[in-house]
Amino acid sequence: MSDHREPSPVNPLPPAVWLLFLALALPELIFSAGEAGLAGGAGAVGWRLNALNTFSFSGDAFDFMVENARLLPEHMMRFVTYPFVFGSFTSSLFAGVILLAMGKMVGEVLGGWAVVLMFFLSGIFGALVFGLVTNEPWLVGAYPCVYGLIGTYTFLYWQRQVATGGPQSQAFMLIGVLMGIQLLFGVLFQTGLGWIGELSGFVAGFALTAFVVPGGMARVMAVLRRR
Repeated sequence: MSDHREPSPVNPLPPAVWLLFLALALPELIFSAGEAGLAGGAGAVGWRLNALNTFSFSGDAFDFMVENARLLPEHMMRFVTYPFVFGSFTSSLFAGVILLAMGKMVGEVLGGWAVVLMFFLSGIFGALVFGLVTNEPWLVGAYPCVYGLIGTYTFLYWQRQVATGGPQSQAFMLIGVLMGIQLLFGVLFQTGLGWIGELSGFVAGFALTAFVVPGGMARVMAVLRRR
């Protein structure tokens, strides 16, 4: 008998990516079960609303802290808790799919814990810009975070195109398509200004990757000097 095993055609997801995904999925399963009457009784219908009020990023609270130069812990925590509460099951589903796809691609290059770092830093930066630029009262869901992972993937792809002499514009096709769809939905359905947080998350993910990848900043500077 031989101990030789064929390599799996599908690389497994890093455990850190699964942990992030479960952190998104489990609250949504609880909220959905409550809304469907499968758990919690009559009061379960309000679980989602209570969680949104407690954990989502509050633009009003942010403005209060800025205007009064005070950092309130109960509102500062919203920078890292808002990605885990969503307004609907569909919204959480799409965010989870993007997280798994981008987490796999980024994790294969940088490692699983780099995915977690980019996820949270991009989310924090996205909420910060959202709070500074808009007067919107709430920012919910993990989209600024997963757009940050798209930014990381874009940097890695762009770096490869620079190294191989390929068309650099291809690296930015994904974010271009996504933001185009987002803006179209915003015009048609008046979905608000959440795209500002998402675009900011993308920028954060792209920029931070330059400091994480060996030689990333040197390559950026070399490209800028040629322009």
